[in-house]
Amino acid sequence: MEAVIGRKEEKQILLEAVHSGHPELVAVYGRRRVGKTYLIRQTCANWLFFEFSGVSSGTKDEQLLHFTIGLQQAMKSTLPLAVPASWSQALGLLTSYADAQPKGKKLVIFFDEFPWICTQKSGFLSAFEFFWNGWASKHGHIKVIICGSAAAWMIQHVVNNKGGLHNRITRRIRLLPFNLHETEAYLQQKTLRFDRFQLLQLYMVMGGIPHYLKEIRKAESAAQAIDRICFSKDGLLKDEFNNLFQSLFGDDSRHMAVIKILSANGIGLTRKEIMKKTGLSSGGTITELLDELSQSGFITQWHPYNRVTKESIYKLSDEYSYFYLKFIAGNRWQGKGSWKKFSESPSWRSWSGVAFERACLKHIEQLSKELRIDGYNEVSAWRYHPPKGTGTQIDLVIDRKDFVINLCEMKFSEKLFLIDKAYAANLRNKQLVFKEQTATKKQLHLILVTSFGLTPNEYAKELVEKSILMDALFEP
Repeated sequence: MEAVIGRKEEKQILLEAVHSGHPELVAVYGRRRVGKTYLIRQTCANWLFFEFSGVSSGTKDEQLLHFTIGLQQAMKSTLPLAVPASWSQALGLLTSYADAQPKGKKLVIFFDEFPWICTQKSGFLSAFEFFWNGWASKHGHIKVIICGSAAAWMIQHVVNNKGGLHNRITRRIRLLPFNLHETEAYLQQKTLRFDRFQLLQLYMVMGGIPHYLKEIRKAESAAQAIDRICFSKDGLLKDEFNNLFQSLFGDDSRHMAVIKILSANGIGLTRKEIMKKTGLSSGGTITELLDELSQSGFITQWHPYNRVTKESIYKLSDEYSYFYLKFIAGNRWQGKGSWKKFSESPSWRSWSGVAFERACLKHIEQLSKELRIDGYNEVSAWRYHPPKGTGTQIDLVIDRKDFVINLCEMKFSEKLFLIDKAYAANLRNKQLVFKEQTATKKQLHLILVTSFGLTPNEYAKELVEKSILMDALFEP
């Protein structure tokens, strides 16, 4: 296997768990295709004793059969094992096999796609609780790792378990997609060479999902790769959207409704606005939905500047979902050459602007580094809708501890970005309205983040405190 790109903190957590003198129950979660299984297998390869992966939509009997086959293979037995009738019996067989190993040998037991094993009325979770509390937790050389793509399920039923697993998780890892630095390193490892503008375009479509990025071929441009992977008959991402949500949420119609509404509203929506536009009920239903989508990495909650928490703004943060809904779902243009046609349309310009903003918002640490901001800073979104007339919004507000506020605008462009008279007036208005509505006494600095920089002119000189180029987003 190739070396794991990035993931320094996550690898450290796993290695500390392996080498601790205590029993460990590690929960790993993150959206589908993000590389959880690869990370665990690579990092724990020397100690991996037994691995079992749940089967999507598998019945209890099917799961038990696969478990038994896996245990037989781990034991290197030439004789087939009898399939146990219950999960208590199955985990009892695993316990006996582990007890027969040399004393003190570190053993990593890995349950992949843990939520899929917990089928309704299967009895798996209660059997697993007994397996951990009654046996594994008593042996310092036993390290159990449970992993799942249904991040919200993992949080609710494992991390925040109120039953037999309450407070039993010793360490947890939420695995996020690659950032741009890691995406660049990943493709370089595969000897795929792209300049940063090409890389940025790939990221705006696929995000930092390793399983998507591995589809890219040598000698392709970003446009060619997007065209083939997203629009060709057998392209991986042509039909990934429905499979993705169904595998994570089962009955996914409500989740999709929220995603579609946020996809159509680039500046984001509040909880009340989402309820109104989707028709979803209030109370626990919408709260649970938003939490599940947040935990799974599809949406991001932004606390508005100087507002109460309940007025948070939710934005779609998954690049592929936005791209799919914008260009693939229901479009008449399909097949080879589709992306070239789209890239010459007005819809491409509106998409690229929002997609670039979202990429920037995932790299606030890099932007702060470029701004040489030290210490703690509050980041937020801001928008203002007057009772009458046109409102305004600012992509990113960085409230600094040194009595300065950075108002950040992100503009995607294939060349130097030009601040013309109309946009200059828009920028002045944003600063004026922000100052009036927030009543801040802090100094306002306007920051523009662009692909290649700004065309030097009187407006850029007058208004922009600092221009940040896309290269800054690729920093570690």
